[in-house]
Amino acid sequence: MLITDHRVPDLADGSNHGPQGLEARTRDRVRQAISEDGPLTAVALASRLGLTPAAVRRHLDLLADQGAIEEHEPPTAGAAGRGRGRPARAYVLSEAGHAGMDSDYDDVATSALRFLAEHAGADAVGEFARERIAELEQRYAAQLAASGEGVTARAQALATALTADGFAASTRPVRVGTPLAGVQLCQGHCPVQHVAAQFPQFCDAETDAFSRLLGVHVQRLATLAHGEHVCTTFIPLSAVHVQASKVLPGTTTSDGRSTK
Repeated sequence: MLITDHRVPDLADGSNHGPQGLEARTRDRVRQAISEDGPLTAVALASRLGLTPAAVRRHLDLLADQGAIEEHEPPTAGAAGRGRGRPARAYVLSEAGHAGMDSDYDDVATSALRFLAEHAGADAVGEFARERIAELEQRYAAQLAASGEGVTARAQALATALTADGFAASTRPVRVGTPLAGVQLCQGHCPVQHVAAQFPQFCDAETDAFSRLLGVHVQRLATLAHGEHVCTTFIPLSAVHVQASKVLPGTTTSDGRSTK
């Protein structure tokens, strides 16, 4: 079947030929890439997006001027291998950048949950969070089942499902010495970040759901809601397996809570 694409192609030199929407679309691609895999340098972004480093730097400058991205200081040990000179600038989304990708309904949702907490108690918010996450868990369960029994394959399937729901997720191997110790699940964006910042029950419910979906006890290492540039969850390849319980609204949390 022939599929005709009427979009104007991005130009490798980043020049502003064609509709003004071309520049905006390319800038959105830069911001999306940073949200998914940041921190990223201009050179890494250029290779990923098929643009020249000069073109990417122009978009980075504009995004930085808008306050959508900010420089991420590399670890001291990581910079040592570069030799003399300043390490290449790497960027992550700023708080404003995340807010620009969030829904306009954040304020309404936060107000509604605050009202619920005040009139029905904090337990009611936790129950609501578990019910909402249970809906995602039910949808993801079939996708993970099709990926097989391996933790790595299931983690990748979970990342794919999360990305489809706007979480900009990816996986990276974690090695301790030579053996592969586990997988790191990164979520570069969270559609409910501002809600979760005030109501951590959403992060807790999500972490518990990950454990049930993957069949191992996972550990939450960092969250966007607590000011990190990415949500990070460690998924061990060998650990005490958790009981896969039937997902129902109001399901109690697993024994282990997420580490914040």
